[in-house]
Amino acid sequence: MHALLLLLSAATLAQVPAPRAHAGDLARWKREARAVTITRDDWGIAHVRGRTDADAVFGMIYAQAEDDFNRIETNYLLSTGRLAEAEGERAIWQDLRMKLFIDPDSMRAKYAASPTWLKRLMDAWADGLNYYLLTHPKVQPRVITRFEPWMALTFSEGSIGGDIESIELGQLEAFYGDSTGRPGPAVAPSTTGDGAKEPSGSNGFAIAPANTVNGRALFLINPHTSFFFRAELQMTSDEGLNAYGAATWGQFFLYQGFNDRLGWMHTSTGADAIDEYAETVVRRGGRLFYQYGREERPVVTGRITVPYRGASGMARRTFTIYRTLHGPVVRAADGKWISVRLMEKPVEALSQSFLRTKARTLADYRKVMELHANSSNNTVYADADGHIAYFHPQFVPRRDDRFDWTRPVDGSDPATDWHGVHGVEDSPHVIDPPGGWIQNTNDWPYSAAGADSPNRKDFPSYMDAVGESPRGLHAIRVLEGRKDFTLDRLRDAAFDSYLTAFAQLVPALLAAYDSTANGDSLKATLAEPVAALRAWDYRWAASSVPTSLAVYWGDALMALARGHASADGPAVYNYMATGTTSAQRLATLATAVGRLERDFGTWRTPWGEINRFQRLTGDIEQPFSDTGPSIPVPFTSARWGSLASFGARTYPGTKRMYGTSGNSFVAIVEFGKDSVRARAVTAGGESGDPGSKHFGDQAERYAAGDLRDVYFYPGQLEGHTERVYSPGARQPSPPRSSP
Repeated sequence: MHALLLLLSAATLAQVPAPRAHAGDLARWKREARAVTITRDDWGIAHVRGRTDADAVFGMIYAQAEDDFNRIETNYLLSTGRLAEAEGERAIWQDLRMKLFIDPDSMRAKYAASPTWLKRLMDAWADGLNYYLLTHPKVQPRVITRFEPWMALTFSEGSIGGDIESIELGQLEAFYGDSTGRPGPAVAPSTTGDGAKEPSGSNGFAIAPANTVNGRALFLINPHTSFFFRAELQMTSDEGLNAYGAATWGQFFLYQGFNDRLGWMHTSTGADAIDEYAETVVRRGGRLFYQYGREERPVVTGRITVPYRGASGMARRTFTIYRTLHGPVVRAADGKWISVRLMEKPVEALSQSFLRTKARTLADYRKVMELHANSSNNTVYADADGHIAYFHPQFVPRRDDRFDWTRPVDGSDPATDWHGVHGVEDSPHVIDPPGGWIQNTNDWPYSAAGADSPNRKDFPSYMDAVGESPRGLHAIRVLEGRKDFTLDRLRDAAFDSYLTAFAQLVPALLAAYDSTANGDSLKATLAEPVAALRAWDYRWAASSVPTSLAVYWGDALMALARGHASADGPAVYNYMATGTTSAQRLATLATAVGRLERDFGTWRTPWGEINRFQRLTGDIEQPFSDTGPSIPVPFTSARWGSLASFGARTYPGTKRMYGTSGNSFVAIVEFGKDSVRARAVTAGGESGDPGSKHFGDQAERYAAGDLRDVYFYPGQLEGHTERVYSPGARQPSPPRSSP
């Protein structure tokens, strides 16, 4: 009974009614809505048209809210530091981390000082969300009952993990927490079976006209994110906006996409744009000071209050927080306080994110980059004029390269100060390489165009902290030396099944087996699994037994190697191949065989029986069940060099592995002089409503890499339109799937 009362209490607290609109608001919202037309195609994708850019923003955010308001609100609970108001005490540390950088009063002031054009877009964004809540009274926000324009500045770049999220929650709690046993971090990183973090990032390819059959530039957009992290849509206005692509839920710009003239693809960078400073702090006369050169400067203190939802209502925790000239203090290490410095340019970041979607030429795009407000992404670019390009992030601080910026530097040494940021010209970049192709797969820029890539020796070491990766080597393999690309062949390259990591690792295993004495009992036990791997071509397939063996063996070997080399960098693969002993390689294969036999009855289990896509509910944290419907996915985790990425693992109560990240939105684009053609697929479907036809209508296509035609021009929507309406207008219910 007590548990039931708690559940009822939580349910009651969660029903937060939206306030009524003021008369002036309602008149404005209706006027804005009349200026917008939303066309839903037969995949449920919204094609939004408005007279002005602001109208298009109003309509596109309204359409996003129709598809998944919960994800929009959750993103802004995260970005404004209010998640604990919905999810309770476990989210306190996430909120504190965000509030160290996001202050509502400061954001309101930045909004007020923003350019007029940007304020109009932020106003339209808030109006679209508020009008959605007004016209959908059954939708109950968890916390945010009214969106304010300044909130758009708190989530302005679009990366799946923003710079602020690099601050480790457990260490933040250890510094600012107490000994009362309060809960720690709310979210743990996604891990695979060996406990290592699943690789994140994306793929971007650009192919010059000289390397294509039709003499037109080709472009691959392939973000690897959490599934259902972005909405696919088109937004168009009479002010020159006509962009199609993927918008992170709640943002009013297309983060990865294309217009009729050019395309932009962002991949998470290995450049170091976030720095930690080890501060020497002393207490004198009851006050705190930190050393800077020959000075002792006062530590700036402040108070941050974090509201959170408790079992009996709202409660609060207040923290005394500390700052130096470098930024907020977030942890302690080796007797020092560690402060963090990172990009804090929300107005410029939001401006850059929107303006690039309207660029018409390479020169236009480069001009937008002069805002220097992209800190976390590389950019792969292609356009209708035939240009292709790679650009490094436009916010990389200029620093003294004598220091190791991957570790905390001495905050007392003025030589560790930043000296502005690097521009495009003095950062790694490639424009129109002679080889005719560009790739980035979150690895270093020094192989972005093969032999035509930037020279590592020409740049500071902090321009890359990642190095090469199996996926980068795979990209070069499928792009180098080819002149026959078409849309179909670019799609085939994006889903090429070769696993470069196992091409390196399996020969070492075979050598270990061959060098083992014939009388060894383990050698006899592993004879058939080794024979299967010896005959393998290192390609994934749903029907492939060697893929299952290799992945389970690779997981076991990586778990062993993790203590000796970074599991997130190239060194781990070299250690797995050359640093492990023959006995370890064979023992981990035996472990893999045993695990397959225990879970599936035989080690001869095809990969597609193990690796599955499942979407049972619209919950952000998905449940999984071996008894529920699911479909086989042939591609593997990116960690093994698969370009098509599927980050999967087992869950409590499951033996199969279920994916939650990887390929999420995939598009291939061909830019002609006067037209653009594209195909795309979105993981699962466009809607977050399990009752919608579009909740899972793309799942089979997603697993097969079967991209559908994109309806970019109005004429292409003829015969492919489900409904046309304005926000708030009475409309028929969308088609619903069978129970």
